[in-house]
Amino acid sequence: MFKIGCHLSVSNGYLAMGKDAVKINANVFQFFTRNPRGGAAKAINEKDIEAFQALAKEHGIADLLAHAPYTLNPCAEKAHLRQFARETMADDIRRMEYLPGNMYNFHPGSHVGQGTEAGIDMIAELLNEVLYPEQTTMVLLETMAGKGSEVGGKFEELRAIIDKVMLSEKLGICFDTCHVYDAGYDIAGDLDGVLAEFDRIIGLPRLRAIHLNDSKNPYSSHKDRHETIGNGSLGIEVLKTVINHPRLKQLPFYLETPNELEGYAREIELLRGLYET
Repeated sequence: MFKIGCHLSVSNGYLAMGKDAVKINANVFQFFTRNPRGGAAKAINEKDIEAFQALAKEHGIADLLAHAPYTLNPCAEKAHLRQFARETMADDIRRMEYLPGNMYNFHPGSHVGQGTEAGIDMIAELLNEVLYPEQTTMVLLETMAGKGSEVGGKFEELRAIIDKVMLSEKLGICFDTCHVYDAGYDIAGDLDGVLAEFDRIIGLPRLRAIHLNDSKNPYSSHKDRHETIGNGSLGIEVLKTVINHPRLKQLPFYLETPNELEGYAREIELLRGLYET
């Protein structure tokens, strides 16, 4: 079964997101737990969650992917920003347990001149503080484009974080097609080779989700600007290969293209037509 969806707004609640997913023929979706620029999250509405769960069961919606706010930086130079990241992630994981068995994705962060090794240490330290044995939520490190002082633009950096986390069984990877291409992994010319390298360094069993995005910038540009499907430097044939690759095709795919709901509906229809059952 092709698991395909997009990023939806949580502002009107989980039931509203579920209805939007049904409207655009999505069976998975991603959402921000709070304003993507930070701030407090809305109080949990258990009745809304119960209504959503009934709708999701009826329409086969699963594999929800929550996304941390962009301002969450576990390896910030300033202690109060690291504390914000710690408190936000702990709260987000607690909130996700109202929807057990789903996923929570975050950008590993930017070391802002402190050095990659120091950044890796701080990210792992935060994860060691917020992860707990009973949680059902899988926390995903996202592959990054490697711009500036970002951590996570290389598979080795993600592996180093995982190796320093005590409850590493709670960690997986979200593979962003735009990011890895911009980071210098040639998924257009050698997808098999990139996946083999990922498997050797991290292990394909840790790959839990795909951000399916075209890129506005060329290969190895380290820019990170998403483009609509088929209109960027990756192109439709490459993305068709990605969704049909035998090591990837059973994973959930989440569109983060610059679109409104109608645009996502068109892309989902296009991709469903390209998916080989």
